[in-house]
Amino acid sequence: MTEDEVLAEFRASHALLEGHFLLSSGRHSAYYLQCARVLMNPERASRLAIATAQGIPRELRKEINKVVSPAMGGLIIGHEMGRALGVEALFVERPTGTFELRRGFTLQPGEKVLMVEDVVTTGLSSREAIKAIEAAGGEVIAAAALVDRSAGAVDLGVPFFPLVALNFPTYAPDELPPELAATPAVKPGSRAQP
Repeated sequence: MTEDEVLAEFRASHALLEGHFLLSSGRHSAYYLQCARVLMNPERASRLAIATAQGIPRELRKEINKVVSPAMGGLIIGHEMGRALGVEALFVERPTGTFELRRGFTLQPGEKVLMVEDVVTTGLSSREAIKAIEAAGGEVIAAAALVDRSAGAVDLGVPFFPLVALNFPTYAPDELPPELAATPAVKPGSRAQP
């Protein structure tokens, strides 16, 4: 899928929002991609996952034993990536503020894992998820996401394969442009704000 085709999927599902948003990273933006909306249609979610999986080199895809994604945002795309790759999909969650496997999920020592997110901005939650996967015995051999909001600047410590890399500007709270500073920020994400 091209960037225009991916954005068309977001627009068709009213998932590309404009306004003043406080992102889970703590940064502000005039744009927000609500992946839950783009993924609520199972056929669309499947198309996006297949396109994301196809962006991972074939030899690397063959090595993947499991897909692990962070809850909440990564649940649906992680599940669909598992389906696209023909492997099980697990998730990590933060019951006490730190990612961990729960619900009977386990990884075998050295099991090769693809960590999958919906959107990566700073990479904080991705790196935290990777740390939890490794602590559980998995070997994260790559990461994937629907959207890389860093436009290629983020470093997750493993090869990273986003479906699309976008460069919507984000701002620190003390760097807001006047048009954003003039309106209250909306917190559309699933993670508690700092």
